[in-house]
Amino acid sequence: MSQSILFQTPPRTVTVPVPPLPEGERKGLTKKEITADHPTWCPGCGDFSVLALYYKLIEKRKVWHEKVTTIAGIGCSSRFPYFVQAHGAHYIHGRALPFASGVSLSRPDLHVFAFSGDGDAFSIGGNHFNHTARKNVKMTLVVMDNWVYGLTKKQTSPTSPLGFKSKTDIWGAVDQPINPIRQALAAGATFVARTTHTNPNHLLQMMEAAMDHDGFSFIQCLSECVEFFPGAFDTSNPRKGGKFMEVPKEHDATDEMAAYKLAGEPFPGYFGILYRTKRATKNALEAKIIQDAQTRVAGAAPHQILSKTFERMR
Repeated sequence: MSQSILFQTPPRTVTVPVPPLPEGERKGLTKKEITADHPTWCPGCGDFSVLALYYKLIEKRKVWHEKVTTIAGIGCSSRFPYFVQAHGAHYIHGRALPFASGVSLSRPDLHVFAFSGDGDAFSIGGNHFNHTARKNVKMTLVVMDNWVYGLTKKQTSPTSPLGFKSKTDIWGAVDQPINPIRQALAAGATFVARTTHTNPNHLLQMMEAAMDHDGFSFIQCLSECVEFFPGAFDTSNPRKGGKFMEVPKEHDATDEMAAYKLAGEPFPGYFGILYRTKRATKNALEAKIIQDAQTRVAGAAPHQILSKTFERMR
């Protein structure tokens, strides 16, 4: 007598790809969804405010995970990428801007944010700051300026005021500090703004305006180091008896010389957009060069393009 054996196989699971929702229907990220590791700054550090406003900017503008790009160098401020649950890179000291430039030029669909401190941006990275500004690469650079090297425990930085006593200048700093706003203007930045961590609404406004600008956007943000330079910016904080003076309403932000003059006012100076102008971006210029090159060899096979190149090299 023959027997039939029934073999039972487990049901197959078929994964059907779900097309992404149109951008207008996608929900913006919540702070919980974009928060990664717990920030490790000293309690009271001004960088907490900048990070919180960066979260709020991402929420408000509905920037999704695949579009958030955070680049930083080395320093207290440069820990930013660790705290943002999205694409980012913690690059080497002073070299955040060249790396960010590469990202910006290769991915025109992204708006790159770079975060630096006064040492990372103006000391070891000072040359990159100048060249990124003059090339007008589309990105936003936020420099949290605390007037001191905080991560390495209190050394004089490029923006430390005269007389500041640190481990490297125990007698008091004697070198003239740089003026970040004037340097940005002289280097060719097309958007130059100034703000402070103690005024979160103003800080968010500056970050939004910088994000909307088509070009290199620079924001100097005063960010107090409560451990190694407490009270450095009290004169700019109304809650501590200081003054927060916004750029005069009659100021013409397209007037470079007027911006340069405002930048020379004694501390605490003026806060807001000091300069904004339109100029072709490095991104647009590079894209045109590539398009023109492709047009010249349109329809040619790769070996033909190589052959013509070798002919020119003879």
